[in-house]
Amino acid sequence: MRLRKRLQFHWQVLTGEEDTPFDEDIPAWIFSVMVHLALLAMLALFLRDTPPQDRPLELMTTIAESVPDEPPRDFFFSEVEREAIGSNGLQSTEMADAVAQIAAEFTEITEIEEITEPIVDLQWSEVVFRESQIEADLAIEETLNMAIQGSAGVGVTGTAGAIDRITQEIIDSLEQRETLVVWLLDQSESLSTQRSRIHDRLKRIYEELEYIESEGGLQFDAAEVAPLLSSVVSFGAKITEQIRPTAEVAELQKSVAGIEEDKSGVERVFTTVFQSAKKYKDYATGPDRRNVMFVLFTDEAGDDAAVMQDGMTMLDAAVEQCRKSQIRVFVVGAPSPFGRQQVEVKWVDPDPDYDQTPQWTMVRQGAESFLPERLKLAFSGQRRQEESLDSGFGPFALTRLAVETGGIYFSIHPNRNPEVLGVQLVNRNELSHLSSYIKYFFPAETMRRYRPDYVSGESYHRMLKDNAAKASLVRAATLSWTRPMESPQKIFPKKSEADLVASLSQAQQNAAKVLGGTLHAMLVELQRGEKDRPHIRRPRWQAGFDLAMGRALAAVVRAQGYNLMLAQARRGMKFQNPKNDTWVIRPSEMIVSGSSIAKQAARARDYLHRVIAQHPNTPWSLLAKRELETPLGWKWTETFTNVNPPPPPPQVSNNNQRSRPDDTVRMIERKQSRPPPRL
Repeated sequence: MRLRKRLQFHWQVLTGEEDTPFDEDIPAWIFSVMVHLALLAMLALFLRDTPPQDRPLELMTTIAESVPDEPPRDFFFSEVEREAIGSNGLQSTEMADAVAQIAAEFTEITEIEEITEPIVDLQWSEVVFRESQIEADLAIEETLNMAIQGSAGVGVTGTAGAIDRITQEIIDSLEQRETLVVWLLDQSESLSTQRSRIHDRLKRIYEELEYIESEGGLQFDAAEVAPLLSSVVSFGAKITEQIRPTAEVAELQKSVAGIEEDKSGVERVFTTVFQSAKKYKDYATGPDRRNVMFVLFTDEAGDDAAVMQDGMTMLDAAVEQCRKSQIRVFVVGAPSPFGRQQVEVKWVDPDPDYDQTPQWTMVRQGAESFLPERLKLAFSGQRRQEESLDSGFGPFALTRLAVETGGIYFSIHPNRNPEVLGVQLVNRNELSHLSSYIKYFFPAETMRRYRPDYVSGESYHRMLKDNAAKASLVRAATLSWTRPMESPQKIFPKKSEADLVASLSQAQQNAAKVLGGTLHAMLVELQRGEKDRPHIRRPRWQAGFDLAMGRALAAVVRAQGYNLMLAQARRGMKFQNPKNDTWVIRPSEMIVSGSSIAKQAARARDYLHRVIAQHPNTPWSLLAKRELETPLGWKWTETFTNVNPPPPPPQVSNNNQRSRPDDTVRMIERKQSRPPPRL
């Protein structure tokens, strides 16, 4: 040890290094450091946070005893705006309701062409309603049965089925408290048959209620209080209370039978509802409170929905007044034609002294949506107006009135067959007197997924603002209504070469106006919103946009091809058969308008096939199929029409020739005909 220290001392002297703490006991220092590190590692291991272990979750449920004698709660009106739900049914006393909205994803949209044109500023062709104070799509009463208040479309064959369902609603109301039913009856001639059926069934309704009460089904506190009161209000150009609230069935029947027909053709539907709601509100909110139900019978859309009342439309005023007084409105009306305002109604003169040949008059029974959501395009080669399709719902304003007040809209048509599972075809000769011509009916279970948006005007426009595809569809549909297109000329007689060229030039100018005007504007609007098409979730808007895009593209392809074929004919064509004298342009599968038009044609077919595949048994798929039935190209054909007939031979006078009795033209005597009245 001493030797080592001496050696270290001499070494430090020689090297000039100072003494350091590491010069002695180096192994002991290293051992101490290792021990402390080991202790720290052990502490870190034991003091770290351990992950929580999954523990089994125990659910405790309690089965409540049922209380069969507990009266149902009063229905209430939700103040929260809800997603639209669908409901429809075809049975007389059954209604199909859906509490969930069904959404479907679509495949990727084809590439969009860049649009540089400015947005078209247009005025809406339909009525624009203002927003009411209470903005709810419909109110849901959370009872044990999850009953949905506010049903948009319950399809029934006749008035009897609707009255049967209304009778059940009256019974349900009487189980809560005394009830007042106000029968609002249209005075027009077209409702004469329904008024007579109401007259016949009023007594039966009261007999059913008396039987149920005698069996103990209806209980009331005071025997001297009539559980059910009824009143009758008629309307046309004027509004008349036929009888004050009463429990006398005979008086009710007498008041219904005494309603006179209104020849004016005016139907103040919403004014009637608004004024009646104010008149009978004390029954609903007074000390002797009753449930109040309005049962409205009409076969038109109403003439006063947009009439202003205290700063809001009459529709909004009627909805607000009924909701404020908790009055439910049940509407028995006609089905609305799909995407159309008017529909043909069959009329046969009721007087046998006049001609009994059926006549057709236009009646406004639509449309089912707030604004146009369907293009008005004539199909290629179509001569007459397109046949009406059933929309599955009633006119927008009347249906919204029923939905927002917790009532039901009953769609009445005598030719509806609830047993047909698929698309039902109705021929004109099958229609009865005063029936609207709806050529196709669609399955109720299918159509309830395609329910319109029953919201106020402001909410509707806000919805369009949130999605460019929806907005572009409405703009394009409005353009198709405000700028209707005519069918192109297809037959070109050749009296002379100059005459044929002039005829072709005129047709070409007409085609250019359509192509550069309405068609181009519609396609621009739709392409502008195409980027938002994947964000649409509701099937109704998906089908509507795809059908519109497919039809618009198909129309543009046909118009451009037609124009090119006319230009070709102007350069000169020779008849293969020298006897022929007329050129006829016909649809063809061949597209000779270039690659760009061929690509548009392929896109049109893609959109149309998508509608058929994803929306079967609907009006959209039927129209898509019809669009695809006609090829998108054109071809020239020739025929003989004798455009240059030879002069007739001169007539030879023969004074000796006398007419024989058998040669006399006998006129068939026909009854006098008179036009149909305003229905």
